[in-house]
Amino acid sequence: MTTEPRFPYLQLDAAPELAEEFASLLFDVGATGVETRDDTTTPRGPGGGLVRLVASFDEQATADEARAAVVEASPEVRCELGEIVGDAWRDAYKQFFAPFALTAGIVVVPPWVDGHVVEPDQRVLWMDPGRAFGTGLHSTTRLVAEALEARKSTLDGARVLDVGTGSGILALVALLHGASHAVAVDNDPEVIEVARENAERNGLEHAVEVSTTPLEEVVGEYPVVVANIRATTLVGMTHALRARLSPSGVLVLSGILASEREEVEQRFSDDGFVVDRVTHRGEGEDAWVAIAVRRSDG
Repeated sequence: MTTEPRFPYLQLDAAPELAEEFASLLFDVGATGVETRDDTTTPRGPGGGLVRLVASFDEQATADEARAAVVEASPEVRCELGEIVGDAWRDAYKQFFAPFALTAGIVVVPPWVDGHVVEPDQRVLWMDPGRAFGTGLHSTTRLVAEALEARKSTLDGARVLDVGTGSGILALVALLHGASHAVAVDNDPEVIEVARENAERNGLEHAVEVSTTPLEEVVGEYPVVVANIRATTLVGMTHALRARLSPSGVLVLSGILASEREEVEQRFSDDGFVVDRVTHRGEGEDAWVAIAVRRSDG
């Protein structure tokens, strides 16, 4: 008799400013992937301004250990264990991922969709996010993509650095808008192959260099740098990001809540940046913000 595989998962709801900390904890104790859901994603999060993290595990014992670690760290956080039976869950995200306009000029189309029609002035970006962050549906990704589209003249023939690349979507957007080469780095080795496959889907594999190289070890300076990472991580990367940005270049930051904007701007100002432009999606303190900055000596 054939027994269907069983996959344990852990689900917890947390305040947005704590989501990255919990995700890091879950990976540290053995999660094979962590999905983030909020009011801007599909499926949506729990509402009430909270973020839902859904962590997957290979073994039930590891999931149990993860729950114990979360409860020990924050007893007040709602944390539930569950189990998915069978392999269908691996492709379940596809039912929520249909073609959509990422920006005015780029339409994201999943590879399992045939014959999608776009306008004459639009480009198709073939994307399968797999288990990596970066479908383009999240507001933070859209904000950076729009910032890149607004700077097409700067991108023309330029080398771009994408920090925290995930699915590779922002590196590929930069290439579609005229960049000559993109260096894409991420500290999660599981997403590297996803980004490479997406580059191949778009015939751009020759123009993208994807790796887990730490930001401090990336070589050279870049006229355009993007970093779509949570604010709590960005504020600790100011020196490393400045070292990679050319004197006259632009750095686009996102993953920042409106409530975090002042702290991020102050930290980057203290480390030699000036704010060039701020854009946002959503309303109030829970809106997402993108901040474009330049070096003050540029």
